Amino acid sequence: MRVAVTGASGFVGGAVCRALADRGCAVLAYGRRTTVPSERVGGAPYRSWDITGGPLTDAPIVDAVVHCAGTVTDWGPIGEFFAINMAGTTNVLRSFPDVRFVQVSTASVYDPYRPTVMATEDQAPVRRYLNGYGASKAAAERAVLASGARAIILRPHAVYGPGDTTILPRVLSAVRGRVLLAVGDGRQRISMTSVGNLVQACLLAVCGPVERGVFNVADAEPVTLDQLLRSILTERSVSARPAYLPLRTVWPLASAVEGAFLLAGRPRPPRLTRYALSHLAVERTLDLTAARRDLGYAPAPTSFTGAAFW
Repeated sequence: MRVAVTGASGFVGGAVCRALADRGCAVLAYGRRTTVPSERVGGAPYRSWDITGGPLTDAPIVDAVVHCAGTVTDWGPIGEFFAINMAGTTNVLRSFPDVRFVQVSTASVYDPYRPTVMATEDQAPVRRYLNGYGASKAAAERAVLASGARAIILRPHAVYGPGDTTILPRVLSAVRGRVLLAVGDGRQRISMTSVGNLVQACLLAVCGPVERGVFNVADAEPVTLDQLLRSILTERSVSARPAYLPLRTVWPLASAVEGAFLLAGRPRPPRLTRYALSHLAVERTLDLTAARRDLGYAPAPTSFTGAAFW
């Protein structure tokens, strides 16, 4: 089987390339970086492609595409989000028509203004989002479904694991002395998604009998935020404990900080955003029934074992 992988130079895309290569697939890797180490993409031939620039004019014949490319930041101009996540997705669809199309989307397409409690796939997309990331990923999902492609859309939440440059660094950056500042009460439940579980779902979507559908992808069971934070601190041997601030106090502060950053034209995101709060300060859990039943998805539990070496 010949499989094209976009976003191959990134955290998830690289992991997907390596897993497909190990499975014996002929992998064609695409990413924005000029070059990447061969081992990052499992030895696959690599080609630089900025998906915002338009479709490939000489796209090879493949059996499937795993579309991992996109911007995952929670800060930036809304036009940039749509150029990459929505228009870029359309360009990938146009480059590889009439093949199985696996889109790595996000649980950020669920309503950010209320808790997500064991959400089923029919509860998204919604009309309102906190930032361009959620809105553009929802638009990309709509574009894929409207295209009529043989498409499987995967919705992970808070992807972590070796190579992660987002979740773990963000948690550790909140440590102040012997205290890890967090929001809520620590009892809110969170569905996390290890990169290993997400890769498993991608392989099932590429190689399995199901050709269409939308599926939540997460670890076997949700964990509480307090369990999550203490596990990370233990694995990294950080001598600190979580301390929780009420959401009703922190939310207006995050709004004010975002406003100040926008007025100043700051390109880098503030440490505190409403988007980050919306994903950790209230319950964010996903129902995995459809993925287990239809894809044969069998996720491992949440584990930060080995996080000291990430």
